[in-house]
Amino acid sequence: MRTQIMATMLLATCLGRPALAQDVPGIEICTVEKTMERRTSCLQSNVNFLQTTLGKQGRDQQQKLDAANRQIDALKATLAGLQKTVEELQAAQKKAPAATPANDAPAKEGTPAKEGAAK
Repeated sequence: MRTQIMATMLLATCLGRPALAQDVPGIEICTVEKTMERRTSCLQSNVNFLQTTLGKQGRDQQQKLDAANRQIDALKATLAGLQKTVEELQAAQKKAPAATPANDAPAKEGTPAKEGAAK
């Protein structure tokens, strides 16, 4: 019952208000205007819209460029760190004695060779 009252009040509130007309900014066709004042006003409105749009687009693109430059700087720092690590590993590898692999070790004496094991 209570929800019905609330719904009714909400509906009455929405229906009771007249819709307000809004001037949506954008490019208008100014050649349809008959008087010079209205045509001039229309053209000025177009100029203002274009200037606002260009300014907004310029700011958006500058923000994207700044973000890309920050990312490039971070990647350069990471690359420098990785290059340093590679150089350190290469230097450590040169200093370490050449280890003989386990497969090249001589067989123990007294261990008979397995012949024919694959048969």
